Amino acid sequence: MVYCDGGMEIVHTAETDTPIGLCRVASTCRGLAYVALPHSSGRGMSGWLRRSAPGADLVEAYAPNRAAIGQLLEFLEGKRTQFDLALDLRGTPFQREVWTALLEIPYGETRSYQQIAQAVGRPNAVRAVGAANGANPLSLVVPCHRVIGADGRLAGYAGGTDVKARLLAMERSRRVEGRLL
Repeated sequence: MVYCDGGMEIVHTAETDTPIGLCRVASTCRGLAYVALPHSSGRGMSGWLRRSAPGADLVEAYAPNRAAIGQLLEFLEGKRTQFDLALDLRGTPFQREVWTALLEIPYGETRSYQQIAQAVGRPNAVRAVGAANGANPLSLVVPCHRVIGADGRLAGYAGGTDVKARLLAMERSRRVEGRLL
């Protein structure tokens, strides 16, 4: 693969300690491409690289990820409600459509898988929405933690449902009567 500057693709990765544990981020010349939560289920950096950036050179580098790490820390400390980062979303057209819909969920609110399916114009694709949500490579930044079951249950989350519950509680505590505190 050849990207951005005409050379081989480079993925810069860095690890940082956060209030929820050790997270790993990866970026390309197009933007943030991957965020791994602590205790992520199964699909780690190597799986993402194999699927989404085959042949790329992986380089450990903090500097290209500084802004993303800073914004992740601000978010997890309750100091940031939105991310302002270039994103390099890699997935199928349907996955990217679902991830775009996730970006529209306001801070402190939730949506059901059914509501997301309706938002992308595929009301019968609830399971496919769940699969796309689970394949989200940018946890926290593309807020898949804001998607819950139709009955209000906290359905699966890469970082674990305990982390999902903590994130939702943090967001709700900063949102009173529709306004951010």
